[in-house]
Amino acid sequence: MRIRSFSGLATGALLLAGLSSAAFAQDSQSRLTGLQLSGDKPIQIESERLEVREEDNVAVFSGNVSVVQGPTLLKAGRMKVYYLQDGGSAATGSANIDRLEVDGNVYVKSENQVATGDSATFDMKTEVLVLSGKEVVLSEGENVIVGCRLTVQMKNGQAELDGCKDTKAGGRVKMLLTPGSQNRQ
Repeated sequence: MRIRSFSGLATGALLLAGLSSAAFAQDSQSRLTGLQLSGDKPIQIESERLEVREEDNVAVFSGNVSVVQGPTLLKAGRMKVYYLQDGGSAATGSANIDRLEVDGNVYVKSENQVATGDSATFDMKTEVLVLSGKEVVLSEGENVIVGCRLTVQMKNGQAELDGCKDTKAGGRVKMLLTPGSQNRQ
């Protein structure tokens, strides 16, 4: 399945990257625009533990991780931030980010949109986001789309949602669109 314009699922990962996002849409007439970022708003990160391994250029937030920027909330069990070896410090946040890995019941909410999965990765260089799991669910109000692996090319907005193999659905993507639901929100 190809989605014409997308942003939402990268939101949680992109909070740390400071990137902007477009919008997830089923078609140009029914845009789902709630999952958005603002590069000029502060980011608040909370977790039960933070481990910084400067020699490995990685910071690991673990235990009820919560990331908030404006109306966007990311929750997960763990978030690993991998830094480039460019002389910055992972401890102070002055290093440039290479990639992010988030796992453990990934939940992203912004205004009236929610995205969930088991894990997510975001590669800063290629700007590719992958959200995967036993079931990846995107929803806005009554509208829902379900698959198992979402890959998003952030540079051009191209997204692909793969169905779940080895399930009753037979590897198919499922979508429920409720007419007029956009007007009721």
